[in-house]
Amino acid sequence: MADEDYDYLFKVVLIGDSGVGKTNLLSRFARNEFSFESKSTVGVEFATRTIHVDNKLIKAQIWDTAGQERSEQGHLPCLPVCLHWPGHSRYPARYRAITSAYYRGSAAALVVYDVTRHVTFENAERWLRELRNHTDANLVVMLVGNKADLGHIRAVSLEEAQAFVQRERLFFMETSALESTNVENAFTRVLTQIHQVVSNKKVLGVGADPSALPGGQTIKLNTENDDDDVRAVKKTGCC
Repeated sequence: MADEDYDYLFKVVLIGDSGVGKTNLLSRFARNEFSFESKSTVGVEFATRTIHVDNKLIKAQIWDTAGQERSEQGHLPCLPVCLHWPGHSRYPARYRAITSAYYRGSAAALVVYDVTRHVTFENAERWLRELRNHTDANLVVMLVGNKADLGHIRAVSLEEAQAFVQRERLFFMETSALESTNVENAFTRVLTQIHQVVSNKKVLGVGADPSALPGGQTIKLNTENDDDDVRAVKKTGCC
């Protein structure tokens, strides 16, 4: 199949603190690979994969970026991609432009946290706020609790996560990139939902009410973007 043989191209972004497993989620879905020696992402990486959804060929372009966490002093440091954190205007305008380029044209986002590190779950709310500040109201968003294979040292309960997604009207799934559990399901569910939103827009018109988008749906763990956008973020070095 030629690379351009697809019906839709959907951009999906992965966001969340560093070390939650975004890169391994990407590599597991795109190439069925997992690296125990995965290092922090520098700048932005992306991969593509084409799947069938409702008899349509959907090409997913998945973007993965460096995360950022609170330092011991409570500040939010500027890590390699230098994303602008809400309320922290000290970052130069060029970093905010990089953030805009990263989110521009996104159809969906996976907000990822580590089920063994509660602080990464707490920071999901800030990532979600930044996401909504830069994207369309119809964006499909899924909260992903990764590293569910480490359930014996879990720090975030299913109930706590479910309460959050119900409040924020998100989809939710727990995954394990290591064991390849629910990774395929997470991306397929998001891509299917994007296709449904696009199809509904065609029926209802561009001004369709975004409140029609379902939210708070949970799946429990079972035991064409511009080249300029790519160049703007992919070549970014550490600040």
